[in-house]
Amino acid sequence: MSNTTRSAFYWPTTPKWLQPMLLSACSFATRLSWGAAGLLLPLAILGLWKFAVIHEWIAIQLLPPPELVWQSLQDLWDSGDLSSNLAVSLTRISWSVLAGSAIGWLLGFSMGLSKTARAYLYPSFEVFSQFPVVGWIPILIIFLGIDEELKIAAISIAVVVPVTVATYKGIVNIPRNLLEVAQVYHFSRRQVLLRVVLPAALPSLFSGFRQGIMQAWLALVFVELLASSEGLGYLMVWGRQLMQLDLVFVGVIVIGIVGVTLDLVLRWLESSLQRRLHTAH
Repeated sequence: MSNTTRSAFYWPTTPKWLQPMLLSACSFATRLSWGAAGLLLPLAILGLWKFAVIHEWIAIQLLPPPELVWQSLQDLWDSGDLSSNLAVSLTRISWSVLAGSAIGWLLGFSMGLSKTARAYLYPSFEVFSQFPVVGWIPILIIFLGIDEELKIAAISIAVVVPVTVATYKGIVNIPRNLLEVAQVYHFSRRQVLLRVVLPAALPSLFSGFRQGIMQAWLALVFVELLASSEGLGYLMVWGRQLMQLDLVFVGVIVIGIVGVTLDLVLRWLESSLQRRLHTAH
């Protein structure tokens, strides 16, 4: 906060115990106003959507009215179809994130801690990371078919790249003075890993984990649209096949809400972790 803004709340007659409360209220009001500004575009899109339906710019079969989409969402939730498909998608992404993160952390630590592993693995990983998930689908179908294993494998691949990159960079960018202190105290290799490398690289590890989850969510939707009989992507395909595009819109809205919620929660956890580490230091 600038000195000008800060001085506005520090009147000579204002009790000192009240000054921090006023500053906190000002900060909260600022954050609230920025949050409200973020709602302007969605509200404008909703208004344009309703206006287009009223004036029949697009056939109702292609652009269902917002109230029909809302009613369909309620019906799907009441019938259990929405919650069951959402549970399937969340289960898939959970297993995929666990598998992809484990592989990514293993690769990242290996390349970050060992020059030999870096020499053997990094060139191949650079080539591997250039392939989008869609490029792996034909190969995975040959070996795994189109069952659940295909979906888990494809989504896991989307997680591996950001987790590996963040882990590797977090380790190689550890300040050298921390490693020198460990040498002075004659830390063992295990102590260096647990007491120096891991705490110093933890913010980068969590950042890669957050990026991996978001990439997994995008890959999940694509995989379920391509080959699935359950999940939010399948719900959208089912609606398209029945020409009930309100179901497609429900899927899009739920996918967007869940994705934004995941990102907000992970960002909050990441900032909380960074504050704790900063306080600890």
